[in-house]
Amino acid sequence: MIIEPSKSIGNVPASTLGRATTAAQREVFRAIPKVELHCHLLGAVRRETFAEFVQARGAPISAAEIAAFYERGSKPIGVLRVLRALERYLLLQPDDFRRITYEYLQDAAAENVRHAEFFWNPTATIRDTGLAYGEAQAGILAGIREASADFGISALLIPAIDREAEASHAVEMVELMLAHRDAAAPGIGIDYRENDRPPELFREAYALARRHGLKATAHAGEFGMPWTNVRTAVDLLEVDRIDHGYTIVDNPDLARRYADRGVLFTVVPTNSYYLRTLAPERWAVDHPIRAMSALGLKLHPNTDDPTLHNVSPAGAWELMHSHLGYDVGDLREMMLNGVEGCWANADQKAAWREQWPAAFDALVDETDWPLPASFDR
Repeated sequence: MIIEPSKSIGNVPASTLGRATTAAQREVFRAIPKVELHCHLLGAVRRETFAEFVQARGAPISAAEIAAFYERGSKPIGVLRVLRALERYLLLQPDDFRRITYEYLQDAAAENVRHAEFFWNPTATIRDTGLAYGEAQAGILAGIREASADFGISALLIPAIDREAEASHAVEMVELMLAHRDAAAPGIGIDYRENDRPPELFREAYALARRHGLKATAHAGEFGMPWTNVRTAVDLLEVDRIDHGYTIVDNPDLARRYADRGVLFTVVPTNSYYLRTLAPERWAVDHPIRAMSALGLKLHPNTDDPTLHNVSPAGAWELMHSHLGYDVGDLREMMLNGVEGCWANADQKAAWREQWPAAFDALVDETDWPLPASFDR
């Protein structure tokens, strides 16, 4: 039976069909031990922190603009303009980066995220603020250490290529990473607008990273861009996992091969592109995340830009159940997909593989959970 959802998450339109969740079930989504593998540091800045920075910097951003940044409509716009404002006007000191890192991890830990891997784009920071790479990275890593001490959450930084910049800047970013190499920044990513900036433009930067033993991931197939971008990221750039990757469903044979290889796709149920382009009454039915599962791909749900998407880690997991139709067995599998696909050390991952399934099962057993057949997928 399909019923109207009981609450709005991530500004998913109220008319979107879904199944109601109880308060007890929502507590399970919060309490599930989880990793977060796809979050942008600048998309996790608290609204009050953003406003405080605007006032302190005298930035040309009005209160109305701040409200527009943080209040998504039923057809949400993208968040890139907010990220650019942060880069250009607001994050000017290493301590600014320390603060937003600490606050993001504090918020994530409150929903039982035990480990987070998050993106930061150095290119615009260096260009627009005059901060040196090492200064900004040191601020972020200080925030990681403080949050670990205070909240018991582990975290890794993923410096990400700004694909809107020239490819030479991507190589420079990797060279800066290597010059300031730290175990807490074990690999690279790539993000920002994919349109007209296919992944093959950045082959040299990825090859340099790989030669020096860095991990790699990439945003691909995010904005309705062709499935060939996903193939390029996996087969040419040799990434360890894919962020988004939705258009892989347009090549089912390739998707099945990636399923057989165990490639992990970090998906985002609140992705702006599909909320904006799919009809509200069809959003949950037609979202490619569902087709990805049908093709056997390994998925893991994430927030992407939690404060700007108006979603928390628990909310992202709830949407996978309430709107996209996954049952608790599916979520349990996704939890373990995250463990397998994360870049934590082998001992941490082994402990989580052993401990988390029992914790998950105990949470579900204590809750009145609907049978999987109650949702028509």
